[in-house]
Amino acid sequence: QTFEKLLIANRGEIACRVIKTCKKMGIKTVAIHSDVDANAVHVKMADEAVCVGPAPTSKSYLNMDAIMEVIKKTRAQAVSLNESICCSFSPPNFMSLLSLQASEGVTFIGPDTHAIQAMGDKIESKLLAKNAKVNTIPGFDGVVKDADEAVRIAREIGYPVMIKASAGGGGKGMRIAWDDEETREGFRFSSQEAASSFGDDRLLIEKFIDNPRHIEIQVSLVMLFQVLADKHGNALWLNERECSIQRRNQKVVEEAPSTFLDPETRRAMGEQAVALAKAVKYSSAGTVEFLVDSSKNFYFLEMNTRLQVEHPVTECITGLDLVQEMIRVAKGYPLRHKQADIPINGWAVECRVYAEDPYKSFGLPSIGRLSQYQEPLHVPSVRVDSGIQQGSDISIYYDPMISKLITYGSNRAEALKRMEEALDNYVIRGVAHNISLLREVIVHPRFVQGDINTKFLPEVYPDGFKGHELTDLERRELLATAASLYVAEQLRSQRFLGTPRIPIAKSKRNIWELSVRLGDGVYPVAISKDGSSFSVEVDGMKLNVTSEWNLASPLLSVTIDGTQRTIQRLSRNASGETSIQFLGTVYKLQILTKVAAELSKYMPEKAAEDTSSILRSPMPGAVVAVSVKPGDTVSEGQEICVIEAMKMQNSMIAAKTGKV
Repeated sequence: QTFEKLLIANRGEIACRVIKTCKKMGIKTVAIHSDVDANAVHVKMADEAVCVGPAPTSKSYLNMDAIMEVIKKTRAQAVSLNESICCSFSPPNFMSLLSLQASEGVTFIGPDTHAIQAMGDKIESKLLAKNAKVNTIPGFDGVVKDADEAVRIAREIGYPVMIKASAGGGGKGMRIAWDDEETREGFRFSSQEAASSFGDDRLLIEKFIDNPRHIEIQVSLVMLFQVLADKHGNALWLNERECSIQRRNQKVVEEAPSTFLDPETRRAMGEQAVALAKAVKYSSAGTVEFLVDSSKNFYFLEMNTRLQVEHPVTECITGLDLVQEMIRVAKGYPLRHKQADIPINGWAVECRVYAEDPYKSFGLPSIGRLSQYQEPLHVPSVRVDSGIQQGSDISIYYDPMISKLITYGSNRAEALKRMEEALDNYVIRGVAHNISLLREVIVHPRFVQGDINTKFLPEVYPDGFKGHELTDLERRELLATAASLYVAEQLRSQRFLGTPRIPIAKSKRNIWELSVRLGDGVYPVAISKDGSSFSVEVDGMKLNVTSEWNLASPLLSVTIDGTQRTIQRLSRNASGETSIQFLGTVYKLQILTKVAAELSKYMPEKAAEDTSSILRSPMPGAVVAVSVKPGDTVSEGQEICVIEAMKMQNSMIAAKTGKV
């Protein structure tokens, strides 16, 4: 027996995850939402829903006054708070929470306010970690006042340095600086992002650990909300998560356990994580983050006093429901497990599926409506945590995450193979997404071998991500598949269904000569039909292509000379142009008959737009600063304006010298 009604002050996949567990435990739920989220999935799942304000998070999901009014109105006995509220508690918010706890008897799912305040502040948490004898990164332990002081401190520490928001999280308010100029720019953008995201612009500076691995230790500790908690607390560490594949300091791929840690290092890190949790009298599920160097020296990074995005991989290998444990702890129950009971069973991998264009800086946000959406739940051992559905809008106001895709296996190779299959079977239409990048990462030889660090993406793709590079065999497979699709569609258009009408003359054509354009190459393709199979000749080689050819399905399973591939045809038009997702990457092809290809040279080409004198934002967002005015002369590389998208600030620069 826990609570009768719980309010979820959150949105997206985390809110949906909490609601699912509450339903399993027999707890009624209340969802809050902004006006643009009125039709969100978490709103539909909850037993009750209340609008708390307009779209901006500061006026809705982070509006503590409105949330407390909903608590009183709905008589919720417990509250699961938004992680950003936990990261940016101000003294007035704390006083409001304490008074609400005293007057209304409301329980908060998570640690007490002291632990949240101590660990949510990176400056204070670092000092506490030192006192608890936890390894910390060298750096300045106070608040950096201005850009000049930032430069002085950075010089004393020694470049490179990491500039961080004290109240930050999720990669926001963080910049790496390699020299004085980057320190000044980093101080400016980090403080602005911190103020916008967390309502706190305080910054700290510490040494940047080069080539680190990002390791997290999940901690669960019982320190009951009653006064007896200090005497009867129990602490557990629930093994580690490897989170080294990142872009812009935000995690992209996570797995548990880590390929890098040995049992001795794992135990040492776990014991330090528990020591820190006990030092702040922590009482819930939380995460202690470490950086680990190549010699397995580890340094405390931060403690997150909340349920983190990547918690499902820990659940997969331990068998624990962390949300259920958090609710039980909040009610005052002791943990049901001892440290010796915590196993590492199998391997789990999580990919964060974002509405982003991976070809731009490894992922610039994309917005739009999900015109078609189908999760790969038919693939064995796959879990999808999402807060969206077909028809949902991805807007500029919130994080562009579509879902967390998790696969599980008895070993790492099995988990990665299932992830590869799941990514191929994931249907997302209407917005750009990062499926292609995720698939390339998990099949890359370095990742498969476990040779990874936080600079994996820029090291593997120094010129930016370009998609999958086809081998000669893969190119022939794609050409043969595209040609077979074209012929299958031509044959379908000749059939008459649901009518006794008979064609005047039956088509005896069984050989097609086509011309297929892929990239800069044009390839002659000869194709013949044999039952449900096609025999395709490409580059002098014959390939047998077999499928059910259900052209209405968004997914098409094709067998090419015994090799099974799952492809998606995303678009086609009357001029023969088609887009096919093959091995995760979308390829644009043009398929014409031999005659049409010969005549196509007479078609005029559309002139490309001259954009050299235009500054066009690469993503949707808000203009938060304009650095020039009409008539100004600017030089190449000079800042023109600053765009804020999904709470990240981006400097837009001039591509050439000219006058505004």
